[in-house]
Amino acid sequence: MKYSFIIFTLCLFLFSACSKKKEVKLTAYNATAFAYDLGNSWEVDATTRVKGFVQKEESNMFSASLAYDINLITPKNDTLKSLISKVVDKSEKEKMSDTGLEAQFDLDSTYSYGTYKLLWNVKDVATNDTASASTNFKLSSE
Repeated sequence: MKYSFIIFTLCLFLFSACSKKKEVKLTAYNATAFAYDLGNSWEVDATTRVKGFVQKEESNMFSASLAYDINLITPKNDTLKSLISKVVDKSEKEKMSDTGLEAQFDLDSTYSYGTYKLLWNVKDVATNDTASASTNFKLSSE
């Protein structure tokens, strides 16, 4: 009887540990940005990866909706909020483990040389969960 109780308790703990659904948190990571000199302006290409977003399955397709704002912090520590704001709808035939977000924008000749910081603020439209990622890039004459 004593051993039955111990085995029952261990099985109960094992069952409860295995049955809990792993909670996935929205995460933005691997942010990159590069600036290309176009003569009298700069073209900035930026990317980040996102995981932990909610996906809906319909007609054998998985879809998700992500919104993002990009803030730009200048070498003088001035912040340009929502330089880019966008909502992106992603869909794939298979469930997505993560997805990429891309942005491209121009900076005119009034932007000075130096190191800039790009801050991605990402939101899962289905849950309103948020995540952020940042990266630096340089404007230089080299």
